[in-house]
Amino acid sequence: MKRFSNQLILAAVAMSLAVVPAALAETVKIGAILAVTGPASFLGGPEARTLEMLTDEANAAGGINGNKIEMIIKDSGASPEKAISFAKQLIEEDKVVAVIGPSTYGESMSVKKIFDDAGTPLVSCAAAEAIVNPVAKYVFKTPQKDSYAVEKIFQTMKEMGITKIAVLAGNTGFGKGGKEQLLKIAPTMGIEVVETEVYDKGANDLSAVIAKIKANKDVQAVVNWSIVPAQAIVAKNMRQAGWDVPLFQSHGFGNIKYVEAGGAASEGIIFPAGRLLVASELPADHPQKAVLSKYIADFEGKYKEQASTFGGHAYDAFIILKEAIGKGGTDKDKVRDEIEKIKGMPGTGGIFSFSAEDHNGLDIESFEMITVKDGKFVPYKGK
Repeated sequence: MKRFSNQLILAAVAMSLAVVPAALAETVKIGAILAVTGPASFLGGPEARTLEMLTDEANAAGGINGNKIEMIIKDSGASPEKAISFAKQLIEEDKVVAVIGPSTYGESMSVKKIFDDAGTPLVSCAAAEAIVNPVAKYVFKTPQKDSYAVEKIFQTMKEMGITKIAVLAGNTGFGKGGKEQLLKIAPTMGIEVVETEVYDKGANDLSAVIAKIKANKDVQAVVNWSIVPAQAIVAKNMRQAGWDVPLFQSHGFGNIKYVEAGGAASEGIIFPAGRLLVASELPADHPQKAVLSKYIADFEGKYKEQASTFGGHAYDAFIILKEAIGKGGTDKDKVRDEIEKIKGMPGTGGIFSFSAEDHNGLDIESFEMITVKDGKFVPYKGK
């Protein structure tokens, strides 16, 4: 009987030892600061849903190096003040390995120094070039550069024979950054900006602004650099004024909901964007085809909404961090170093290749010129 009892004790000890590794398995904490609600929810909503989906998929497949991912999403509502508070909380209290987001330029710039000083990697989902120029050691971003978007727009204009334009911009950080790039690059590409207007981001009628620039008979095309609702309002007011010059939007136009908001006035809008919006048009051997097709199918199948480039920015941030953490572990300095080592990684926004000098990792070829036809996004083929 005593021998049997000893065998039971030994078996119990063996079983307890067997489960110790699992019990001690490390949880990989990744934070996210996203505008899930509020005026920029068209950005943060798809981003948050994408991260939730990818986290579930990764954990079902064993996490990162056998460790489960804990994704801690904070809803900033697009408020820089909230972003600052959440940044400190994620770094100091939650002790995350890295953070994805914020969704907007203003938030990203407000927390840039916080993350750099703390030595915690941040992969922003906002587009403005100032987020990574000048380079901050621990700050990266996934959307394509403003300057490349501007160059693609001007290349298309030159093909169309357009040389004189009007520039409209919302009074946001994104609008300010885009306007600066437009004015800076235009002279280098033979484009003359003959009218410039900045309007309030909350405006619901820009007919006076449109009337003013329409009065200048030299204007051959309009570039509008803004976020909603102005993207649809500019298009509607131009149509109401009977003005049919080409309207170009920024790479922030990549959500079909903007087209729906503009209705018939959206037809013919031209803008640069990543290839997610025209993934079905890509050849089977395109390096982004498999990534884009899977993301679109997974996201739309799960959430019953059309995938947008904004959710794609979060997708790219996730796979970049997953790769870096997989190689660098949870040491934040090593994770940062591994991001800079990433070369030739297909994402939704392009093929990422980072370096110490380039914390965006994308070139101008990551953009495709797109237009709206019959209420849908299609590749722009020229006229």
